[in-house]
Amino acid sequence: MTSTPDPQPVLRSLAPYLADWAAFHADHRGITGLQLAVARRGELLLDLAHGQANAETGEPLRTDHRFIIASHSKTMTATLVMQLVEEGALRLDDTVAERYPDLAGSAVAGTTLRELLGHQGGFIRDSSDGDFWQYGRDFFSADDLVAMLRREGQVFEPNTHFKYSNMSFSLLGLILERVTGRSYQELAHERIVQPLGLEQTGPGWSPELDEHFAAGHSARFAHGDSRRALRHVDTATMLYAGGWYSTAADMTRYGAAHCYGDDRLLTDASKRLMQREESRPHVRGEDLGAYGLGMQVRTVGKRRLVGHSGGYPGHITRTWIDPVDGLVVSALTNDVDGPAAEIAVAIIRLIDLALDAAASEPEPLPQELRDVLGRWAGLWGVTDIVDLGGVLHLINPGDPAPSAAANRLDVTDGGGAPGLRVESVDGYGDVGERIGIGRDDDGAVRTLRFGGTTAWPYERYREAMAAGNPTTIPSALGQ
Repeated sequence: MTSTPDPQPVLRSLAPYLADWAAFHADHRGITGLQLAVARRGELLLDLAHGQANAETGEPLRTDHRFIIASHSKTMTATLVMQLVEEGALRLDDTVAERYPDLAGSAVAGTTLRELLGHQGGFIRDSSDGDFWQYGRDFFSADDLVAMLRREGQVFEPNTHFKYSNMSFSLLGLILERVTGRSYQELAHERIVQPLGLEQTGPGWSPELDEHFAAGHSARFAHGDSRRALRHVDTATMLYAGGWYSTAADMTRYGAAHCYGDDRLLTDASKRLMQREESRPHVRGEDLGAYGLGMQVRTVGKRRLVGHSGGYPGHITRTWIDPVDGLVVSALTNDVDGPAAEIAVAIIRLIDLALDAAASEPEPLPQELRDVLGRWAGLWGVTDIVDLGGVLHLINPGDPAPSAAANRLDVTDGGGAPGLRVESVDGYGDVGERIGIGRDDDGAVRTLRFGGTTAWPYERYREAMAAGNPTTIPSALGQ
């Protein structure tokens, strides 16, 4: 029998494990720092900061450290455009020449605002000299941006290819300023930041704010490479495409405003326009996911998600929003090779694994088995036994897709003493087999056996591995 449980209590009980998994996984992957936030329908369920804000100084990362959220900024710029469309100040079919006459007579003059928002304008991505992304030059001023667009702005005819372009959103920022007679920063604060009460979010880094930011860090090209802290810079007109800053928690608050039924920023009709499929690019048969108007669109399990990724020198970020359910997950990393996208999706899949388990209306776990919960380790790796939605699961916390190989554990009657058996499904591991539970004279769990192989409490095994010969650990720790 299955039912539809209230997700909120399930998510509240799950949040500590999500934090634990994320922290372990960040260390396992060698991430300098990770912010992770999970919210649903206005309730912040998880707000994690793990690791370092600056690897060179050793400053710990806090939940209020700000990150450059890069191309998340496109969702903000698109939101401002849609607000003006709602007010009648703009139309999606307006052309560049109509709204920014400086570009009249250029190859990009006939491109519409809809084409700019949906990356169907055929615009050049970053110009033929994009070394502003690696400190080789300054980002474009407004005059330099316009001159570049006149010179080389169009690569394809509109609506012939999905072609992602930072320059199209930089131009949208100029159009917003021209149409309103206000600075982009004023529009952003008045129309997004203040209505949502975003205390750690804003349009554009500046030197006087630098102490509030997590440093970026370089990539590791090979095992053992050191990361170098990267300084932040003024993104100038790239602000409109990629210069906003925020925290993971603030991004969940912003994401909530893009859920249906929340009218603080936009009507639901405008949200549907932003979140519909404007493009679904494919390359050699590979589906790259859909794009709306300033929003990426992806299906994860049964959820249709919208949101955006962000890539800035040293900060890689990802936020996904379920506009129907109200779930928002934001992962921010401060390495240029940070796996923010994988972490955000892994969190969503773990949430859905727990909700699916809760829907099966499981029997309460016997008290005698609660002490097997936790993290276990042996020579072949680490295994978590975790309660997801009232059902015990085996999970590898080092796996970037932990739910994919997760197995449920069934409670068995072992002659009066309850035991555990891995669920009876197809698999390469120990499916269908009993979990061996080794207890001391006082009844406390000392070891577990997965597929006949002994595992010990994680910290105990780590200490033994650091102190001695791996081949002597089984005899030293006991089986």
